[in-house]
Amino acid sequence: MITISLRPVGRNWGTISFASTLYLCPILDLLLAEIPVKLQAELRLGLQEALVNAAKHGNHLDPGKTVVVRFSLIDNQYWWIISDQGSGFSPCCTCDRDPTDYLPPDESENGRGMTLLHHIFDQVEWNRKGTELRLCKQLDNRPRLSLRR
Repeated sequence: MITISLRPVGRNWGTISFASTLYLCPILDLLLAEIPVKLQAELRLGLQEALVNAAKHGNHLDPGKTVVVRFSLIDNQYWWIISDQGSGFSPCCTCDRDPTDYLPPDESENGRGMTLLHHIFDQVEWNRKGTELRLCKQLDNRPRLSLRR
């Protein structure tokens, strides 16, 4: 079941909550509906990774637990706050690892998703408990210089 609330919360935040599942296509479609087309593929990959982590690793795919996503556009920044009902974790920074190194030395895939998040989003932050992830993507609205004289 998917619950959607577009009631203004704070500065016009929308909310989507859903039971833990890996069937994320409709949720991703809703989250990306207002995103410029040129950013959609990259952001879909990042948001899918974050939602899979919340549902699978946070909530252990327990259908009785929900994932909540708050989202907004504030001052040329897209924000997503993803919360799960898991016991949390201690994130370690893997943002300096080579993004083409898909398998860490211990041959597990731990850390690959974190690397993706740090490369796709401009800000990636967790709360202390490790149950809430804040993601931000800055829109590039700088005026471009004309090459014409």
